[in-house]
Amino acid sequence: MSVDVYLNFNGNCREAVEFYAQVFGTEKPHIMTFGETPSDPNYPMPEEAKNLVMHTRLNISGSNVMFSDTFPGMEFVEGNNVNLAFVSKNLDEIKNAFHQLKEGGKVGMELQETFWSKCYGMVTDKFGIHWLFNYDSGENEWDK
Repeated sequence: MSVDVYLNFNGNCREAVEFYAQVFGTEKPHIMTFGETPSDPNYPMPEEAKNLVMHTRLNISGSNVMFSDTFPGMEFVEGNNVNLAFVSKNLDEIKNAFHQLKEGGKVGMELQETFWSKCYGMVTDKFGIHWLFNYDSGENEWDK
């Protein structure tokens, strides 16, 4: 189990993560773009989104820091672009924390299966803290 920092950017994520990798002397990050994700004919990918960063991560002095660009059309507010990601191999732990944090808060995405996780969800708690929940099955690139 871990709680990781997740930073969102407004189209300049690649530049930022490459800068931070250099500053902190980490390995070159593996970057997944929105264009590399599985396509859905019901929701065609806008051309301007294809090269934006969907997900990447750096390990900085033992802490995971994750990064992504906001999807075109989604609100980006500088200063509110920091999330806490709760990552666990225990599905019950994820469900329990999610359901407690959503009380008095606002659900951005109910817990559900995605192409990268068997259980993922987003909630803003009653104190305004943005939480991301991700089940670590060890089966995908994000879990490494």
